[in-house]
Amino acid sequence: MSGAHGHGPGHDHSDPSNKRIALLIAVLALVLAFSETLGKAAQTSALSLNIEASNLWAFFQAKTIRQTVLRTAAEQTAVTGASAEGKKQIEAWRKTAERYQSEPETGEGRNELSARAKDSEKKRDRAMAAYHQYELASAAVQIAIVLASASIVTGAVVLAWIGAGLGVIGIVFCLIGFFAPTAVHLF
Repeated sequence: MSGAHGHGPGHDHSDPSNKRIALLIAVLALVLAFSETLGKAAQTSALSLNIEASNLWAFFQAKTIRQTVLRTAAEQTAVTGASAEGKKQIEAWRKTAERYQSEPETGEGRNELSARAKDSEKKRDRAMAAYHQYELASAAVQIAIVLASASIVTGAVVLAWIGAGLGVIGIVFCLIGFFAPTAVHLF
């Protein structure tokens, strides 16, 4: 009986272009999910790397203060005319101050801390650039979904084509964010 009213199986009278647009919307939603997920991961990574860089710079500053205190103590003791024991202490302070400058075995000398902090900053900047590319991708795809949906309601297929074009732009920005986030600077 359901076939008598034209609603049964095999009697689908929907516009085939609407099915294609619905498929376009589904693909756009998938691209949106990827761009949002990748964008959130990039943002989280950038925040973590920023904290890491800040911590490394704080450690660098602490080493600088310790080094300055030891050098000052050594210089002051040397000026006041040190005994043999005082000269041994001066030499120990100077060696420790030199060690604070570079400790390749631990990676905690000022030189190594500076290099590590700069590396974290570089990674942070790359992650932030990727995040911005994913944000642009998400915006393009969201607009594409709206336009594709509007084309079904209005019957203006040109909106679906514009939506598809924006979807391609969204995919391009996702790829840029993943492979070369610093390649394109729009903002």
